[in-house]
Amino acid sequence: MMSSLLQDSRVTALIESRSHDPFGILGQHAENGGWEIRAFLPEAQRASVETPDGPLLMDRVGSSALFTLHSPTRVPGPYRIFWERDGVRHDEFDPYCFGPIISDLDLHLFGEGKLREAYRVFGAQLTTIDGVDGVAFTTWAPNAERASVVGDFNGWDGRRHPMRSRGSSGVWELFVPGVAAGAVYKFEFRNRQTGAVLVKSDPFARAYEHRPGTASVVVAPSTHRWTDGAWTASRLHWDWLHKPISCYEVHLGSWRRHGDGSYYGYREAAGVLANYARDLHFTHVQLMPVSEHPLDESWGYQTTGYFAPTSRFGSPDDFRAFVDRMHAEGIGVIVDWVPAHFPRDDWALARYDGTPLFEHEDPRLGSHPDWGTLIFNYGRNEVRGFLLSSALCWLDEFHVDGLRVDAVASMLYLDYSRKEGEWVPNRHGGRENLDAIEFLRELNVLVHERHPGALTIAEESTAWPMVSRPTYLGGLGFSLKWNMGWMNDTLRYMEDDPIHRRYHHDMLTFSQLYAYTENFVLPLSHDEVVHGKHSLLDKMPGDPWRKFANLRLLLTYQATHPGKKLLFMGGEFGQGEEWNATRELAWSLLDVPWHAGICAAVKDLNSLYSSLPALHARDFEHSGFDWIDCNDADASVLTFIRHGGGQFVVVILNFTPVPRYAYHIGVPEAGRYLEIFNGDSALYGGSNLGNGGAIETVDEPHLGRQHSMYVLAPPLAGVILIPERFA
Repeated sequence: MMSSLLQDSRVTALIESRSHDPFGILGQHAENGGWEIRAFLPEAQRASVETPDGPLLMDRVGSSALFTLHSPTRVPGPYRIFWERDGVRHDEFDPYCFGPIISDLDLHLFGEGKLREAYRVFGAQLTTIDGVDGVAFTTWAPNAERASVVGDFNGWDGRRHPMRSRGSSGVWELFVPGVAAGAVYKFEFRNRQTGAVLVKSDPFARAYEHRPGTASVVVAPSTHRWTDGAWTASRLHWDWLHKPISCYEVHLGSWRRHGDGSYYGYREAAGVLANYARDLHFTHVQLMPVSEHPLDESWGYQTTGYFAPTSRFGSPDDFRAFVDRMHAEGIGVIVDWVPAHFPRDDWALARYDGTPLFEHEDPRLGSHPDWGTLIFNYGRNEVRGFLLSSALCWLDEFHVDGLRVDAVASMLYLDYSRKEGEWVPNRHGGRENLDAIEFLRELNVLVHERHPGALTIAEESTAWPMVSRPTYLGGLGFSLKWNMGWMNDTLRYMEDDPIHRRYHHDMLTFSQLYAYTENFVLPLSHDEVVHGKHSLLDKMPGDPWRKFANLRLLLTYQATHPGKKLLFMGGEFGQGEEWNATRELAWSLLDVPWHAGICAAVKDLNSLYSSLPALHARDFEHSGFDWIDCNDADASVLTFIRHGGGQFVVVILNFTPVPRYAYHIGVPEAGRYLEIFNGDSALYGGSNLGNGGAIETVDEPHLGRQHSMYVLAPPLAGVILIPERFA
């Protein structure tokens, strides 16, 4: 009988490590009026099965690694197999005596792209089945002939634990008894067409080895006890449209480091960063990607672990503690999330089962020419579901307050950064990526339904319409959109010598033509202070005094212009050098008065922005802004009014180093106005010209207003005035 077993094609496939149905051979089966238990044990010299009558020796089938035991009665499961090699005895439950893991409903939902919490089903799930502890491993590889789980628990031998195929779903699964938290693993595939063998990390892994290791890690259930219940409850009713949002953009690996160059961990960074952000009156920190990524130089934007905080800074629970601490200090947490592309690393998502699976097969659709990365196939249900599940994981599991979606423009356009002939039109002959559009809409609807008050923020650099408008109106459904036009125009203007600014005055006024077409964030982000673009301070023209004055003016303009705010780390104290991701910020500069002055100005501007409804309540409404005078190009001065919450403030911005004495402006009402901010104050490193803290109006109509005042507009500085009755 045993020799005939070797003639069975299923056994041949198993021995040759190409079986798609190991459960058809292994485990316990009714055979010849009795029961037969079969086990494939490549390293065993002898093996036996635990039965009610005690251990019974198994027979080796020929010279193969297949062992069998014939029993007249069924051996009750789960049963143990004992095997020996070189005198060392091994004891394990037979993985092949357990039934299927994933329900048919979950398989159906996964195939439809609707398994919203796929991260709780796929990957490596610690579980107990029939009283036996172990890990349920699950992956998706529809073009594999054979799939195995390999790891430190089986000597990385793909013959040891071949997985069960769940048919046309393309899903493979196996419960491996005895595997515990901390185990390191990957999946091994044999491609059906080519026979190529691939070893891949788990796309659904909740943790990974510390780089340069690339294996996935089995994670224990979280033991973190959240203390942010009041925060998350209040977020449900947070009227973010009319509330202040001032984000401090942070790269955790280079914000602070120890003296030896090592990283701050999540927990260690949390306390320092929370106190710092709170002291400067930021409302949120926005983290550059903390999802797992292999290459430091990518800053996290070439993600391989879509469900795992990077192990560089600690464990998943350490990241939970980070978010919890931020919330305790009143600081929200937004994370960069990167569904636009993924790296080509051969151990990760690229050609996952030996075929283009997560990406498109056609390089005109699936290859990103700028970054050398691959583009997700948003039209495939399983891929779309994978990404949506990732988004929810960060919100569900880690309590983050929003997702900033990177490189949205590259998703929307099929011809993004491509020449003629390098892209494929959509079914209507157009350049729009219809699948990506539907994915983004589904993402935004899902996030806002499941987590009211959570933000989705688009980095979208084109004039695509209605990015931050609801999907039921035809929009993409994002909460907010980065205003890249404002950022580019403003920085180009500020980089110019003040003597030439009069010729480019429209670069400041143009933003009001479109400022209310979207819910905009005004970003001064990391992208503007790298790759030879200079730091914000170093972009500013002139001698050191003028550089610092220009930077204070830029930050004042950002704080008073309609829109939510974002400032990249280092900008808040005027770091002189470009950002370098390999070392920490130049914190010693805070001991230098001019740099400390920048930081003090940012603190006060954030405080005013957050405390005065006039500066934030109508950020997205025409009624929140009035020009006093937008046409004084010769003096390079802007004057305007911000309205909100039943109050208003007057803003005067002088973009030249020439003080404007007795500068005449019209105002909405008569009375005494308090100077609540002056960017030229000596407190900030300025020349201390100003209006003595207050100024009275005069009964002289000016530019269509019945009341006016004569103010001193300090050089390269902004001034904010508020009627005394609102103070």
